[in-house]
Amino acid sequence: MSSTLREASKDTLQAKDKTYHYYSLPLAAKSLGDIARLPKSLKVLLENLLRWQDGESVTDEDIQALAGWLKNAHADREIAWRPARVLMQDFTGVPAVVDLAAMREAVKRLGGDTSKVNPLSPVDLVIDHSVTVDHFGDDDAFEENVRLEMERNHERYMFLKWGKQAFSRFSVVPPGTGICHQVNLEYLGKAVWSELQDGEWIAYPDSLVGTDSHTTMINGLGVLGWGVGGIEAEAAMLGQPVSMLIPDVVGFKLTGKLREGITATDLVLTVTQMLRKHGVVGKFVEFYGDGLDSLPLADRATIANMSPEYGATCGFFPIDAITLEYMRLSGRSDDLVELVEAYAKAQGMWRNPGDEPVFTSTLELDMGDVEASLAGPKRPQDRVALGDVPKAFAASAELELNTAQRDRQPVDYTMNGQPYQLPDGAVVIAAITSCTNTSNPSVLMAAGLLAKKAVTLGLKRQPWVKASLAPGSKVVSDYLAQAKLTPYLDELGFNLVGYGCTTCIGNSGPLPESIETAIKKGDLTVGAVLSGNRNFEGRIHPLVKTNWLASPPLVVAYALAGNMNINLATDPLGYDRKGDPVYLKDIWPSAQEIARAVELVSSDMFRKEYAEVFEGTEEWKSIQVESSDTYGWQSDSTYIRLSPFFDEMQAQPAPVKDIHGARILAMLGDSVTTDHISPAGSIKPDSPAGRYLQNHGVERKDFNSYGSRRGNHEVMMRGTFANIRIRNEMLPGVEGGMTRHLPGTEAMSIYDAAMLYQQEKTPLAVIAGKEYGSGSSRDWAAKGPRLLGIRVVIAESFERIHRSNLIGMGILPLEFPQGVTRKTLGLTGEEVIDIADLQNLRPGATIPVTLTRSDGSKETVPCRCRIDTATELTYYQNDGILHYVIRNMLN
Repeated sequence: MSSTLREASKDTLQAKDKTYHYYSLPLAAKSLGDIARLPKSLKVLLENLLRWQDGESVTDEDIQALAGWLKNAHADREIAWRPARVLMQDFTGVPAVVDLAAMREAVKRLGGDTSKVNPLSPVDLVIDHSVTVDHFGDDDAFEENVRLEMERNHERYMFLKWGKQAFSRFSVVPPGTGICHQVNLEYLGKAVWSELQDGEWIAYPDSLVGTDSHTTMINGLGVLGWGVGGIEAEAAMLGQPVSMLIPDVVGFKLTGKLREGITATDLVLTVTQMLRKHGVVGKFVEFYGDGLDSLPLADRATIANMSPEYGATCGFFPIDAITLEYMRLSGRSDDLVELVEAYAKAQGMWRNPGDEPVFTSTLELDMGDVEASLAGPKRPQDRVALGDVPKAFAASAELELNTAQRDRQPVDYTMNGQPYQLPDGAVVIAAITSCTNTSNPSVLMAAGLLAKKAVTLGLKRQPWVKASLAPGSKVVSDYLAQAKLTPYLDELGFNLVGYGCTTCIGNSGPLPESIETAIKKGDLTVGAVLSGNRNFEGRIHPLVKTNWLASPPLVVAYALAGNMNINLATDPLGYDRKGDPVYLKDIWPSAQEIARAVELVSSDMFRKEYAEVFEGTEEWKSIQVESSDTYGWQSDSTYIRLSPFFDEMQAQPAPVKDIHGARILAMLGDSVTTDHISPAGSIKPDSPAGRYLQNHGVERKDFNSYGSRRGNHEVMMRGTFANIRIRNEMLPGVEGGMTRHLPGTEAMSIYDAAMLYQQEKTPLAVIAGKEYGSGSSRDWAAKGPRLLGIRVVIAESFERIHRSNLIGMGILPLEFPQGVTRKTLGLTGEEVIDIADLQNLRPGATIPVTLTRSDGSKETVPCRCRIDTATELTYYQNDGILHYVIRNMLN
């Protein structure tokens, strides 16, 4: 194969009377062999390698390996992928900008050029994670929540505005605009990029990494992208390629159509359950089949959005006529739409009817078999048919929450002067929220139509339900208003509370005080129903033990019923004005009614709302910042602090130290999420983080959330493993971030124990079960453990992003051998751990881990090193990815 393959494959195409240069896969195939049946997601990767071929980071052999994937539908090779751009949200964006500012300080200290710490590819940061549902259920809710958001986050927003002027190619979408993934889908995503290089217009596929796990939503538009940790995204924006193994690709064939009354949410919960069972961690999923012919782009985006929940790197939908139709609807220019069509067809990336690419494995779903569903009570893959929800709720209460033996009597409470009774199983939160569903007109219109019918019949929301509507973009408000459905949602308490993530990420705000008191008094097991994508324990609200994912119309229905014990498939939701029972089927809108409402969505709505997307409100415009290359750190700030990660860094890395005499800080079970490791929600006053804030003069009402404090390492290290629902097996029967400082027996916070170990210069380890680090792409779930002194995590398996983040922070991920677990080894957490010869570490190698028990006996366990690639090993040897990037800049 010619070493000039890149130049040999260069070709031109015409679109809208304009000539574009591009790197042609059909021309490359003359040297590579037939690649027609390569999955279209891999064709995007192949074009990327071709365009970036330089003989060093991308070689002939890399390109050949990817093209040769077809032989075995598998390839064992590491490649360097360079996404076109980076997407961020503010919870992950603030610490990223803190890191960039700290990197400038480190480069300056070590005698380098600070201007090199600048993004080389476009970065869009969308502020969407900070708005909280403090006010709800009235017409002032939106304005009040926005006011509080600006008050609480003024310093953070000022810092982001500083970053906007300090760094090149860095844009900020102000608060109150929408959720980053929906803004990406409706406006930022292009499907095909073009830029002027040396006098030529070059066309290439849009692609990205994002600092939010649901970045995958954009794959619904045919744009390859996925979530990475903030540290990996920072490296990518500074020109470091994303190191990855060529993935296996699972083909998911969709056939048929959804039945009357079945929603895209029901479909995605079914797909999630099937793919979790199939096993797709670390793999691409690509959707194909003639069922796509009638699957709207909004439904595709809903399915692509939940890739993290089914465990895949991404869920890719190739470009086709439906993609172009959506691009026109969302206000993209005719020039862009024509370029996308011409480019996709020229490159073999266009989906044609009957396409059957080669896949590593396949599975199939007839969409006509999908039934009305929820997922819960604490994992998104645990799909439950609508009629089985009361059974599932009862089972969770009895088996998992140990509440079988207690008396579950309703608790009396008073609200607005009226006496009520709060029953066990009460739905206390009903939230139309999250990027998953609020970008989908069909399910939002369905919710509005259901609300209209319910109000017309005289049904009301139960008084203990905190209802909210937080659309993913302002366009949603426009089309609900156009369909004249807003008044009915308002009537049931689903008033607009903000444009942002809200309840889905734990920003549900407080429940009314009388409700919180009643829950505690009766130790009630209550529920939240939300149109979100995550329902892990403790995520939505500290007092809500069961969380259920559902479509927006079902969220409204549960607000009417008010209880998880009511069977919505057979029981009445309530009673009309005559006293007759009203069932879900009586108010569920028909497919025709929904379709008529969806026809009201117009491209003018998108053009209007995105005309000044980077401008923001008057409050945003009024935030003033000084122009400077380095940040003026405030020593008394409780939001933004200079991070300590580069304090002791030298120009050359020190040899990796072996791990001797490590103590186990926590021993954890299966499905420990990044939420458990580094919570995003409320800060308890009596927690280490709460005490720190109070000691620094912060009143409880101004605590804000862990997520909003990610620019302050002092708060975040104290919040590590501080989730109220985490269970450390070293303290049986105890919930919350507690452990023992060994060899003592006293229970104390994980933070306090870690600080004692640091004084003793004792390295630390974490032991865990399967799927360690699942959930959000939360780099503080690796940064926090690093600051606590954790050197190694030994688990049965890791979720993709978190494994990468651990390496990015210089923490060693090891996997128990098949069939060996903390339980088969009989671990108590009192063991001392030794790991030798780390200077000779190799990707995927077997590492002997010596365990010394409290009686002095020893056992050696051959664990697998989950540093998977040579590049990851380089990062680990440099004490982390950002240290490596800085050293590259100095050299």
